[in-house]
Amino acid sequence: MKLPDSLDARDRKLLLTCLAAVMALALIMGVLARNQNRDDNPLPSSYLTGRHGARAAYDLLAASGYHVRRWEQPLGDLAHMANAQTVVIFADPFPNSPADFKAVQEIVHRGGRVLVTGATGGELAPGGAVRPATEFRMAACRLTPEGLDELAGSGQVWMAPAAEWTLGNPLYRIEYDCAGEPAVVEYDQGAGHVVWWASATPLENGSIGRDGNLALFLNALGPHAEHRFYWDESLHGETRSEWFYARGAAMNLLLAGLAAIGMLVVFSFSRRSGPVRDMPAPTRATPVEFLEALGSLYAKAGAAATAVALAYERFRRRMSELSGCKGQQMSADELGALLRRRFPQAGTELEEDLAACEEAANEERLAPKRALALVQALDRHGALLAALALGRGTTKARRAR
Repeated sequence: MKLPDSLDARDRKLLLTCLAAVMALALIMGVLARNQNRDDNPLPSSYLTGRHGARAAYDLLAASGYHVRRWEQPLGDLAHMANAQTVVIFADPFPNSPADFKAVQEIVHRGGRVLVTGATGGELAPGGAVRPATEFRMAACRLTPEGLDELAGSGQVWMAPAAEWTLGNPLYRIEYDCAGEPAVVEYDQGAGHVVWWASATPLENGSIGRDGNLALFLNALGPHAEHRFYWDESLHGETRSEWFYARGAAMNLLLAGLAAIGMLVVFSFSRRSGPVRDMPAPTRATPVEFLEALGSLYAKAGAAATAVALAYERFRRRMSELSGCKGQQMSADELGALLRRRFPQAGTELEEDLAACEEAANEERLAPKRALALVQALDRHGALLAALALGRGTTKARRAR
């Protein structure tokens, strides 16, 4: 793989490091990922091909003309469309909420037939009376037929019971038992029918071909003509949504790759020692705020005369430049005479205002209003004289007069 020459050497090194990390992560996940089809997986799922899986039973139904499909959506959706032609297989289910129990009850109430196995299956069955097994059996038990129904005539059946059934309801019909304990029970519940096995052993891949296990499985499902069979996987954790097919190793690798790309972007564009842009200049106060602050300062200090002196000095320097006498020290009378000769159109009060400013600059207790009036007069004279110097002050001079 050839990387673009435009990449910086450090960026190229960082990119290669991230790619190597992603590949190493994918390799580790591939090695450590659990194989769901191992023989030690006890889940009788129709997807699994291990010893305890039920893929063989599902494929057998499909190949034998049964209208069978896996159910992976919420169980309540199946309950809404259930009828007397509905048959549902719950192989060692794991109910997640009261809604699951209610959905199975509705399926049976609508006339559906359910096959449930194990202790959790007995709890899920409407009207069930399951209890934990009092004996732990490592080996399969050869069941003894007890009933007179077709289910009891399935032949020699082997099972490793994982639960027991409590008798007492006359509706319960024991079809097989193991050492005197019910192992296969069926009964009518409302308009539907329930078949319970003490375990899912007869339908597992490793046991379905043994003696009468297959016959028991098919007899438990009943006739297949005009019936629809559903193998529930929603209670095996296989409830599928739009994101189901994206999860697992593929999703983990995608997330890891996105994280690596994000780190690459961060390290590529944040390694500079200084800011990319100059820091913004601090916001200064507006001119109005500055003038208010300066006025408050003069007011507190009682320095109205100082304000007039500063304004007069600034005016004197500016007018000296306009008159061509820059740098010369002149009194108010001399400055007034000079400006009058240079700008005959100047205001009639020019000399009087200059003399008043020169006098006020030396007063110790000058009234603020008097100081403001003098500063404003200097500002008016300055604007008029500047306009006359540029040849635009004729109209202003007439207005001033």
